[in-house]
Amino acid sequence: MMQVRRWLEGPWVPRHLGKAPYLWLLSLNFFFWKYFYISPTPLELGMLALSIAVFVPIYFASYWLRNRRAVPLLLATVALGMAWAPFNFGACTFFIFACSMCAALEQPRQAYLGICLILGSAALVGMTVELPLSFLLPTLAVGAPVGVASVMDARVRRSGQQLLRKQEEVEHIARIAERERISRDLHDLLGHTLSLIAIKAELAGRLLERDSAATAKEIKDIETTARHALAEVRSAVSGYRQSGFAQELAQARAALAAADVELQAEVQPFAMTATAENVLALSLREAVTNILRHAKATRCLVSVRQECGQIVCHISDDGAAPVDREALARGNGLRGMRERVAAAGGRLVLQAGQGAPGSGLALELHLPLGAVA
Repeated sequence: MMQVRRWLEGPWVPRHLGKAPYLWLLSLNFFFWKYFYISPTPLELGMLALSIAVFVPIYFASYWLRNRRAVPLLLATVALGMAWAPFNFGACTFFIFACSMCAALEQPRQAYLGICLILGSAALVGMTVELPLSFLLPTLAVGAPVGVASVMDARVRRSGQQLLRKQEEVEHIARIAERERISRDLHDLLGHTLSLIAIKAELAGRLLERDSAATAKEIKDIETTARHALAEVRSAVSGYRQSGFAQELAQARAALAAADVELQAEVQPFAMTATAENVLALSLREAVTNILRHAKATRCLVSVRQECGQIVCHISDDGAAPVDREALARGNGLRGMRERVAAAGGRLVLQAGQGAPGSGLALELHLPLGAVA
């Protein structure tokens, strides 16, 4: 019932083909050419109406069915041509339509073989029944190019559709990658900033009754940090955030100092790409956030050096080593850091309980000197 309703409501051919398939039906005029000078008998008139009633649904169905499902349509169209050939030389129209329907066979070899078999059948009928050249010449001269053109046009359309689907897949993957990037960046930004705000708010609470000037300074720092974080969140969502390592190191020193953690930095001066510098800066931010939240450390060591054509960044603390190392590795922060480093062609090594100074957590990043994301 649904199929009947679809055929009644249309469209009868795929929308991307436009109106051309409807215009091709005008080629049936050749089938009626005989009757411009010979009047059909009532029986012949009835058979004409029946043949057209059978052929038109077959013709429209050929635009929807593919491969094996289209073979019965080809056979039925050829059968119509063979049945009418002894009585009407315009039956060559059915063979020409059958050649064009071979475009439904997606394998080019099968499609061209179908065209050859259809034209061979027409030639066999013409020679067996001794039909005039007015039947055979149009069949061969028009059927072959129409069939080949239809097959080639169908291949081009299918290639275009496949390319469109691949483009949609690429766009979908790009959207997923962008969401993951925003998720990682927001985690790094908000985790670090909220930890710093919490520490400063706690410090301001302790200083409230003893030193109002220091309390006001801490509150002012909280306001500045919050405004800076808001600007960075907007940049991260827009995709234009590039954090310099020197700037991030200075912010890390200030954040750790607020938590009474001493930062020791050993950074060799050498040129690095913007991508590598951004990866190092974000990794330092995530590491400092973890130290502020979990480590209870008193010292943090950051070193950056060039070694064997690679950038090696070592970040460690003397705090308490995590008990569940697997849970730590699965955390959003370290997972995002690992993905970001891998995207730049590097690797991340995590050591818990073996870092220096002390026995806290140690991270070591290895990036190619010319890292490009």
